[in-house]
Amino acid sequence: MILNYIWIGFFVLALIVCLFKLIFTGDLETLNEVSKALFSSATTAFELALGLSGILTLWMGLLKVGEKSGMVSALAKGTYPFFRVLFPSLPKDHPALGTIMLNFSANLLGIDNAATPLGLETMKHLQKENSTTPDRISDAMIMFLCINASGLTLIPISILMYRTTMGAAVPTDVFIPIFIATAASTLFAICAVAYKQKISLFQRAFLIPLLILLFAIVLNFIPWGGDGEVSGESLQKISALIANGIILSVVVIFLVYGLWKKLDVFSVFIEGAKEGFKTAINIVPYLVAILVGVAVFRASGGMDYIVSGIEASFRFFGLPSDWVGALPTMLMKPLSGSGARGLMIDAMQNYGADSFIGRLACMCQGASDTTFYIIALYAGSVAIRNTRYTLGICLLSDLVGMTVSVLCAYFFFAP
Repeated sequence: MILNYIWIGFFVLALIVCLFKLIFTGDLETLNEVSKALFSSATTAFELALGLSGILTLWMGLLKVGEKSGMVSALAKGTYPFFRVLFPSLPKDHPALGTIMLNFSANLLGIDNAATPLGLETMKHLQKENSTTPDRISDAMIMFLCINASGLTLIPISILMYRTTMGAAVPTDVFIPIFIATAASTLFAICAVAYKQKISLFQRAFLIPLLILLFAIVLNFIPWGGDGEVSGESLQKISALIANGIILSVVVIFLVYGLWKKLDVFSVFIEGAKEGFKTAINIVPYLVAILVGVAVFRASGGMDYIVSGIEASFRFFGLPSDWVGALPTMLMKPLSGSGARGLMIDAMQNYGADSFIGRLACMCQGASDTTFYIIALYAGSVAIRNTRYTLGICLLSDLVGMTVSVLCAYFFFAP
């Protein structure tokens, strides 16, 4: 329900800002920009869904092979003790547990092209357990969406590459702060959903793997945040090695395992691929709705007024306002990934890649994910209309990630 009010609010606020500019400043250009954004963003949303259709067709075809061969079921059984804590309503052999594990792994490694189809397939499996109220999101879906929207990524390779391109002396110096911020955001999301759903996280099956994961991360990735002597060429090689190696390995393992189980792999793949194409068509209306609302609000200049108001408030009360230059990136990230990326680059151009604001903007870009896009995409793929408290927890986890980003910025890069 809250998404309904926020979506309408984008248009109402955009109209108010346009009328304000027209009456008090005689600005006619803003109305033109909003009108252009209204139609161009609808086209962009359709093109985005069309672009996703190829990826969905490929990965859902592979997942169908994994399901029919028993690979996904085996993954589900292997990870059940851990995920049983987070998803207590799912039985031990539920296929969603396997795709959840694959989706989380892809997100952690920054493989977005694989993570999205895996997430959509997970929602399809979870919807089968939601037959009594098919238009109302289930508890398991809420946990899954909130973790996805928290944006935990081990290697923020795109941000490091942008810092390299923008001339940062030590591109990797934001790695540890970004990880701290995204970890805080994800843990908050998990704890908030667990509290709401009365799930106890103080169980060995959850705590032990979590501690092992955190220890392994710190042990293996601290070099990224040390002297930072990692060149742009090295970053490209590392990114290609990890992402391409994992993607190719998953494809080969699924196909070979299916062949070993004596499946007609090609026919099964085509069956799943057809389902993937249908899913891509189903999400078009939801993407159009969200992206048009965000684009109209941006074009009206409403975001600029919010930033100016917050900056003025902090200065009025004598609070630190050095971080406000990164505020556009913070506010834009839940709304638009590409928009936030552009604002991050703009901050590095205007303030410098190694400036306090330049680094903080990069940290904010990596501290959360595109909340509205994820909810619209995943919930829309299974025709969920009532998302309950999902958006509220996602936005609060975004706020936690951004707040921790600011604190880390002052700690690591005090101006």
